[in-house]
Amino acid sequence: MRKWAQHERPGHLINRAARLLLRLADIRFRPLGLGVASFPVLSMLRTGQKFSQKELALCARIEQPSMAQLLSRLERDGMIERSPDPGDGRSSLISITRKAQGILPEVDAAVDAGNELALAGMSDDEVKTLIDLLQRLIGNLERGTEREQATTDRSEEPNQRQRPGAEKSPSLVANAPLKRPV
Repeated sequence: MRKWAQHERPGHLINRAARLLLRLADIRFRPLGLGVASFPVLSMLRTGQKFSQKELALCARIEQPSMAQLLSRLERDGMIERSPDPGDGRSSLISITRKAQGILPEVDAAVDAGNELALAGMSDDEVKTLIDLLQRLIGNLERGTEREQATTDRSEEPNQRQRPGAEKSPSLVANAPLKRPV
């Protein structure tokens, strides 16, 4: 096992970079009336496809109660609409509004500007290498997390229930919408 200096631990550096990117995005999204958490949802809905709350939570990799709160805020702010799900009378399908579609170019510009700031001074080859390494790191962590969860699940009492909203999610690529019949 490698020995890391405290300030060189990859997990620490990745966490710090992620927090700084989120802080920057929050600063840039605030004038648009959005929070950072809304970006993955609006990105998934931008194609005009409708999704259930559960599907959005799985894709965004957040718990159902957090998604419910986020969708309530987005609906209140006129960014999404809900319509009855013809396949399930108990749930609704979420779609993006024209208002949200209208500000997506500004949202994209804010995200792109943040990425450019973060990658300043890096060559195209370095950026490609960074992206490749991050994708590999994410894959390693997803597989490792699934293995750890499976080991934990097997060691738990058979009568213990999984905590609500913590369904096992399929491995999804960020911002890759679920394919659903129209």
